[in-house]
Amino acid sequence: MGRNSFVVFLNTMKKIMNLSKREQARIAKSYGPWALVTGASSGIGRAIAIQLAESGLDLILVARRSALLETLGKELEASCGIEVRCIEADLADRATVYDLMDQLKTYEIGLFVGAAGFGTSGAFIEAKLEEELNMLAVNCETILVMTHYLANRMADRGRGGIILLASLVGFQGVPYAAHYAATKAYVQSLGEAIAVELKEKNVDVLSAAPGPVNSGFADRANMQMGNVLSPQQVAVPILKALGRKHTVLPGGLTKLLVGSLRTVPRWAKVRIMSKVMGGMTQHQRVS
Repeated sequence: MGRNSFVVFLNTMKKIMNLSKREQARIAKSYGPWALVTGASSGIGRAIAIQLAESGLDLILVARRSALLETLGKELEASCGIEVRCIEADLADRATVYDLMDQLKTYEIGLFVGAAGFGTSGAFIEAKLEEELNMLAVNCETILVMTHYLANRMADRGRGGIILLASLVGFQGVPYAAHYAATKAYVQSLGEAIAVELKEKNVDVLSAAPGPVNSGFADRANMQMGNVLSPQQVAVPILKALGRKHTVLPGGLTKLLVGSLRTVPRWAKVRIMSKVMGGMTQHQRVS
């Protein structure tokens, strides 16, 4: 590759990995002045938070790992000239979630990004029930509570945006990740429905359903994943889709996976996902 070709390649990648100035202005005008991002210390939440900071929105960042959160907040304040509030919170705890909402009362939040979540994998009957209940709380109950609260505030305000992180696995049952896929089906269904309800209130709702992403999810879920997207590869298309679609399949790999299964009956998709997920979790089941 010649020098000129390499420069063109780098410029193209930069455009793909970052919002254009025009998109940044649209995001800031439509969804400012404050954005709330849960799960902001890593993965997709962190990547979206960075894009929002570069668009000029002030940020409320929420996660369990306060050290990572504080470091990110200081970096974004210094590099983007914005205000950042960092809140350490375990979103599996209901009392903590309600306390968080009390802390949000004084902020004019125009955008909510519900990126906090985690998954488990393996045989359903071998799962630790307490961990599954925590996952249900974070992935579903907290999303319900915070979305309901913030959607009401945005409706009263007359504008706003909500991004809910669903998943490619939420479109059918997934053996060996049965409960995780079920939680993401909940998020997908909720987002699709309230997108229609809130449209007349000038509140945009987007369900983002990425494929495999290198976000730390696999380590916590105890899975071995092959080809994956980077958080940056999905963050930009998610933000570009906000206000334009109700569901987005961010990243070329996600679109490829969905397209390859588009004409397959649902029962067959479940069988295919059984083989895919079974391969990813096989290391767990070998005695």
